[in-house]
Amino acid sequence: MSYDFQYERNKMIDEQLIPRGISSATVLNAIQTVPRHAFVPQAAQIAAYFDGPIQIGFGQTISQPYIVAYMTEQIEPAPGKKILEIGTGSGYQAAILSFLGCQVYTIELIEEHSENAKRIFTALGYDNIIARQGNGYAGWIEKAPFDAIIVTAAPEFIPPELISQLANGGKMIVPVGKNHSVQSLLLLTKTDGEIKTEELLPVRFVPMVE
Repeated sequence: MSYDFQYERNKMIDEQLIPRGISSATVLNAIQTVPRHAFVPQAAQIAAYFDGPIQIGFGQTISQPYIVAYMTEQIEPAPGKKILEIGTGSGYQAAILSFLGCQVYTIELIEEHSENAKRIFTALGYDNIIARQGNGYAGWIEKAPFDAIIVTAAPEFIPPELISQLANGGKMIVPVGKNHSVQSLLLLTKTDGEIKTEELLPVRFVPMVE
């Protein structure tokens, strides 16, 4: 029996995202279009649109759909924006940004995840994503500055290299806190070299490691 993933995506939007305040039409369209189930292990695909994270191996997860939508909305993606993602994971967040017309640079520490995400990007035709395996703390200096930076694992402090690679007027969203505890999701905005920090939500992310 086939499974109606499009129905599940629509239900996810109606029951999980809109009631929690996700209002950007472009973000909702991306979430409705990008096949989240393609970015999780086959055995977990039936749960791809449930209201929670999913294990993807090596102690990593694909974030809860609401958190993906919320973080995406906060950095205000738009066609042509250059975005750095720290923590490719399954590749789903990068695919959302790609669908929104951004030029995406994404770094993943775990080689198996990086290579698997690249295969999915190619198979689904996301050709505006450049992925590499490496240490996210260092960012991607060769491609800086970035209009936005999205960090999908939690460091104990905000890496200064990432702040330096943020363009003037750019935004960075990052969960910060001790490993295995509740972290704070922070939104940083750089204006004329000054950083404004806003605390958004309590969250739980896997720790960011070097």
